[in-house]
Amino acid sequence: MWAMVVKEFRQVRRDRRTLAMMILMPVLLLVIFGYAASFDVANVKVALMGPGAEALRDRVPDRLEVTTVDPAGDRDAAVDLLKRGRVVAVIVATTDSQSVLVDGSELFQARAVVQTVTAARQEMPGLTLEVLFNPTLDTSAVLVPGLGGLILLFVGTVITSLGVVRERQAGTLEQLAVMPLRPRDVFVGKVAPYFLVAAADLTVVLVVGTVLFDVPFNGSVLTLALGSVLFLFVTLGVGVVISSVSENQGQAIQLALMTLLPQVLLSGIIFPLSSMGPGVRWIGYLLPLTYFNQVARGVMVRGAPIDSLLVPLGLLALLGAIAFTLAVARFRRFLTVGGGGRGGADDGTPA
Repeated sequence: MWAMVVKEFRQVRRDRRTLAMMILMPVLLLVIFGYAASFDVANVKVALMGPGAEALRDRVPDRLEVTTVDPAGDRDAAVDLLKRGRVVAVIVATTDSQSVLVDGSELFQARAVVQTVTAARQEMPGLTLEVLFNPTLDTSAVLVPGLGGLILLFVGTVITSLGVVRERQAGTLEQLAVMPLRPRDVFVGKVAPYFLVAAADLTVVLVVGTVLFDVPFNGSVLTLALGSVLFLFVTLGVGVVISSVSENQGQAIQLALMTLLPQVLLSGIIFPLSSMGPGVRWIGYLLPLTYFNQVARGVMVRGAPIDSLLVPLGLLALLGAIAFTLAVARFRRFLTVGGGGRGGADDGTPA
């Protein structure tokens, strides 16, 4: 028995990937849930519009952070501001009344505004409240767009990495080395099927979500399609990179889970970014799922125009270019090494 114990300890010590996962995963979970697992919203960005905006500024509850004051603004301007995601709520103040418009796509922040406004109605007579885009504050309306991103992330990262590493174990990547193919041709050929499968999965999820759960789709299909394509380039590239540094499917699954977990918890799908501690919030802004969630939720729930989503779309394009470049570079390295190993013994023709 002691010999078996010693043998297992030596085996675990040699398997550095598994050992690192065993040690780092609990620490990662502790940090994430300690700093990020919170539904409490401290401050909510609001705008004041209308002739009575300046007079109302000092009477706004402390929980509502005034970022914009526009005495010339009206209800239409307030709705447009909410649709573009600039603020979570807008108070349109006239000389005798105040109307609060809330963005229901930001579920937890919207609930905080509703609670704050309800408590302040006694001190602010004539105050009315209206929730836009998601009037009943349904959880499904904000979760389904994010679940579509999780489907793309799973197919793009996990399934792609397993498929490529399986071919690597079978030795067929070495056969590609002696064929007249460029590395980017190999990369595109490998990920094209997974791209189509992920696109089909996303379509099914969104159709089922809108039909069964009454999730609104108020924006442009083309804008959501653009965001999905850019996000898929990131996830497919990451999947190929994971497969290139993994020797077997077990290692690929481990690395894929290490990349999936932070994105699920820190992208704003479950816990709002505004409620996370500063020590982990910055990680969320490095994750591609964060920006896909912003695009999907903005298009589907708020009907946001494309010009208001240029920042998340641009960041997805940047992350996609980085992931694509790394994936092609890893393929080039594999094909170069594989070709040298095949052709060094004779005239370079395949065995």
